[in-house]
Amino acid sequence: MKKDMILVTGGTGYIGSHTVVELQKAGYPVVIVDNLSNSNKEVLDGIERITGIRPEFVEADCTDMVALTALFDKYPGIKGIINFAASKAVGESMQKPILYYRNNLNTLMNLLDLMGERGVKGIVFSSSCTVYGEPDVNPVTEAAPIKKATSPYGNTKQISEEIITDVINAGAPFKSIILRYFNPVGAHPSAEIGELPNGVPQNLIPYLTQTAIGVRKELSVFGND
Repeated sequence: MKKDMILVTGGTGYIGSHTVVELQKAGYPVVIVDNLSNSNKEVLDGIERITGIRPEFVEADCTDMVALTALFDKYPGIKGIINFAASKAVGESMQKPILYYRNNLNTLMNLLDLMGERGVKGIVFSSSCTVYGEPDVNPVTEAAPIKKATSPYGNTKQISEEIITDVINAGAPFKSIILRYFNPVGAHPSAEIGELPNGVPQNLIPYLTQTAIGVRKELSVFGND
């Protein structure tokens, strides 16, 4: 039986590319949309070498409603969305909050708008453990309360979850799942794809591995606890 087409936003990024591999291995046709702001097009080669299938790819910014509309016109078979398209560095969000609110929230709202218009059945939203703020108890479970965000990045994830909840409660003709990641690390066993951000990494593990191989001079450790 032919499976529905899935749109993966941010699909050339770290988690997105691994998700595309698993979708294709499971028999789903995939379309990737990515503006390549923190990834590169060569990731498509790695995905193809792993799965034997080159996913459809559109280079576009998901905040651009015209570009997104054109994508849905080109691929009318899209029935599901997995949304990884977001700016994601906590530190950078403190310095550039408007960029984070504009990119993360507008992307989501554009997708939700088009889902209703185009008969998309569901969306998986890539949220974050930052919605738990400073938790009272560790380890954190799904029963932990959502607390005040400690960064603009975290706040965009809290607001995004609220937007999705409001849209679903208003009777949207589709379903949603929200995933709150903690610290995903690692790479595909083939080493064809992994975490390789553009420029200086904003996350610990890629910075650590680049230091280990001599790309970065040193890894600074702050605090004394």
